[in-house]
Amino acid sequence: MSIQPSPYFPHRDCAIEQITIRDGVPYRIRRWAPKSSAALNAPPLLLAHGWMDVGASFQRCVDYLSADREVIALDWRGFGGSRGTQPVDSYWFYDYYGDLDAVIDYLSPTAPIDLLGHSMGGNIVMTYAGACPTRIRRLINVEGFGLAKSIPSEAPTRLAQWLTELKSPTSFRTFTNEQHVVEHMKLRSPQLEQEYGIWLAGHWTEPGPDGRRHLAADAAHKRVNPMLYRSDEAVSTWAEIQAPVLWVEGEHTRHERQSKGKYPRSEFEDRLSKIQSVECTVINQAGHMIHLDQPKALATAIESFLSK
Repeated sequence: MSIQPSPYFPHRDCAIEQITIRDGVPYRIRRWAPKSSAALNAPPLLLAHGWMDVGASFQRCVDYLSADREVIALDWRGFGGSRGTQPVDSYWFYDYYGDLDAVIDYLSPTAPIDLLGHSMGGNIVMTYAGACPTRIRRLINVEGFGLAKSIPSEAPTRLAQWLTELKSPTSFRTFTNEQHVVEHMKLRSPQLEQEYGIWLAGHWTEPGPDGRRHLAADAAHKRVNPMLYRSDEAVSTWAEIQAPVLWVEGEHTRHERQSKGKYPRSEFEDRLSKIQSVECTVINQAGHMIHLDQPKALATAIESFLSK
């Protein structure tokens, strides 16, 4: 007889807020308030998730953070609770920069904040922090390596692929139940706690009219981006970052394998060297999804860095 896992209950409750930014874009943010006796002069910490993720995935990490400051997690445009009703062809990094700027203006219009981004979110926050350096006090990049250099001759093929993909509807796979979702999550995060995975599955997916679980994301994210990644431009923003930066990666991350050899580790190290002030840390027994694999260890690294 199998033993059912105990249900997971968040240690820190959050308030979910729906706001409208820029040209009417809906955004969901989750806000964990500081405890009443906390020093309220600590800047808020904003958490930005990666591709095919949601802000709720930071809950377990927030559980381990001290409650001496407000913590906020957003759902990027097209994910979770930040999906509009109008069809979208594609999603652009420049929209994410504008969205992040608007969210920061909403949260802290006059004072800099602390900012953390994971994966795609890490790439976004790095560029933003270089473009708007006075808005960020401390910056944490979790596995936001950036992408391999692009070759201009790839542009015609990429554009043609995007035009072709526009002609067909897109869709994501669906799941039979929340346990099926957890099994899929564990392919990327083998250390994911079962109880927390079941809870997160309820935020990462939603019930569909067919009785199956559907990803809480716009399937337009599957389309290729017609614009090539310009690494030199991205790295130039890294050099303009004024905030101290903490770089965090997982022990079992296989960056070069993920880039199929097009982005060697030496090139990443060269990019990292352009940052004015950077610390590096490796989280043991973790892969790319560090906040799911080792949320307590990540929280410890965050606390240590922000308290300096």
